[in-house]
Amino acid sequence: MIASAVVKKLGKKKATLSVAESITGGGLAAAITEVAGSSKVFLGGVIAYADDVKIDQLKVDAKSLKKFTAVSEEVAKEMAIGARKKFNSDYAIATTGVAGPGKAYGQRVGTVWVAIASKKEVFAIALSLSGSRDLIRHATIESALASFERILKP
Repeated sequence: MIASAVVKKLGKKKATLSVAESITGGGLAAAITEVAGSSKVFLGGVIAYADDVKIDQLKVDAKSLKKFTAVSEEVAKEMAIGARKKFNSDYAIATTGVAGPGKAYGQRVGTVWVAIASKKEVFAIALSLSGSRDLIRHATIESALASFERILKP
């Protein structure tokens, strides 16, 4: 399981992780906390489904939401930075996108952004997924964890 590898690598680095979730609605945090020992590395998360929560809890700039929408590289990055700062974690992962069944923010179903922030940098990954709402959310969680696991040095 990818979450196990993430927890193990974070433990070896003595590093911490937080999350900011929109499309995954807590599923990313759930996947991480299913792993025994995750309490040593996982600090917490914010489920920011509504834009107001993104602004209030993660300090996402309202101008970014208006200009780029919640389903954008810019907002995903701001969410990750906001979670990392809120929890004072070494890393943060953010997820935002359209799970369906219909379009949102002018974006088609399956449009997803995953952002990963460290103290030094932040980057975002665009995903174009297909399938049911549940499949898109699950694939987002797996992709986020796999991407993060790859950037962690052994």
